[in-house]
Amino acid sequence: MTGEPLHARGTTSPARLRQAFEGEVVRAGRGVRQALAAAVREAVRGGRLAPGTRLPSSRRLAAELGLARNTVADAYGDLVAEGWLTARRGSGTLVADRADRADRADRTDGAGRAGTRPSVSRPAAGPFCSPRHDLIPGNPDLSAFPRAAWLAAARRALAAAPDDALGHGDPRGRPELRAALAGHLARARGVYVSPEHVLICAGVSHGLQILGGVLAGRGASSVAVESYRLDRQYGLLEAAGLETLPLPLDTHGTDPVPPVGTDAVLLAPAHQFPVGTALRHDRRTAVVDWAGRTGGLVLEDDHDGEFRFGHRSVGALQALAPDRVVYLGTAGQTLAPGLRLAWIALPPALADDAVAAKGRIDSSEVVSQLTMAEFITSGAYGRHVRAVRRRYRDRRDSLVTALAREAPQVRVLGTAGGLHSVLGLPPGTEQPVLEAATREGLRVAGLSRYRHERALNGLTDALVVGYGAPSDAQWPLALAALMRILS
Repeated sequence: MTGEPLHARGTTSPARLRQAFEGEVVRAGRGVRQALAAAVREAVRGGRLAPGTRLPSSRRLAAELGLARNTVADAYGDLVAEGWLTARRGSGTLVADRADRADRADRTDGAGRAGTRPSVSRPAAGPFCSPRHDLIPGNPDLSAFPRAAWLAAARRALAAAPDDALGHGDPRGRPELRAALAGHLARARGVYVSPEHVLICAGVSHGLQILGGVLAGRGASSVAVESYRLDRQYGLLEAAGLETLPLPLDTHGTDPVPPVGTDAVLLAPAHQFPVGTALRHDRRTAVVDWAGRTGGLVLEDDHDGEFRFGHRSVGALQALAPDRVVYLGTAGQTLAPGLRLAWIALPPALADDAVAAKGRIDSSEVVSQLTMAEFITSGAYGRHVRAVRRRYRDRRDSLVTALAREAPQVRVLGTAGGLHSVLGLPPGTEQPVLEAATREGLRVAGLSRYRHERALNGLTDALVVGYGAPSDAQWPLALAALMRILS
């Protein structure tokens, strides 16, 4: 290959690639696919293909080199899986902008193929790498977003929508979506709510902001919360003037019955974030009894309740006391957080106050609401949830299997559902492991990050590992990097 740069950031032509590759490819004989992949690696490693360069389509390059299109497509696929290239719908195939080429080369065999099991060797890298694998919990795989089905639903929804649907509308949200959600939540989560008591909002955090305003407006002063939770959710309630009181923990998880004088309690009964436990039956009954006895409210966060991997599902707490439990759900986990679509199933007595707290102008984008309604009623949403549930279950299984093989000393918690698991570590090791993760280019969270500052008791050091965000191609590489720091 020549030392001349093929192209800076931009698009390189099949003819220029042919000049650089055809010698290696012709000499390779039967190993054409491997030779083509090796030539691309060498061009990237040597700087002749700059990060961000768009490669020609497999069809165009195959025609220029006189190869079968499948040969070029398979070579591109190998390089995407290894991290040398990225492939995005609508953007084509580009050279990856990565700082870990030495690490990547160490993880391939002599023919340039990714190994079949994670290597535990230390990569040849500097003291810190820029993050290249996102294992922060709570993020879904955005490459799995059902673009074609969503687009088809948008077209049908817009074709059927009346003209006034594009106006300001009802601050509760579009009636089509509220009706679709009431039916879906009844089927999938056992939630009992009428469409007029569904409120559309822009995320679970937005929902908590609304509910904080409702509680404060009714004279509430405190909300009991789980000892481990997203700190920004504590902050939203405190910004409304409410004191957050951490609930005690024991070997069975959160004790949900709040102290005397508490006005409400915020829980994630189906799959607690981040610990991953489900609220036991006797404790579900106890907190509902508390609400009925005291007039308190239970705020139920069900952000990933549809991702249950076992045969035994955990229904929503709301069904036990629809007049005392406020249910919050979201499309941010099942579809994409960028849709800014979430919902609150309100007790009738709270509906007017919640609408007033939200504001008199609907803050959720109308076309997405119409599309989501059509997506649900057509059955596309249910099919998508089932498909990604299988995908996340498979990733959970591969994580558990890899830990049993490479790091049997690590205890795994919270594997029954959701998009993350908790990996228990020896006392005093959480921070060193996080530093090792940074060196490996992993974005991962420690359990201590989510602990309430006034929690009475804490859990052991642990990592909270999200397996939702990486694409199918990147997940094996992320898992291999995780095993290196744990083994």
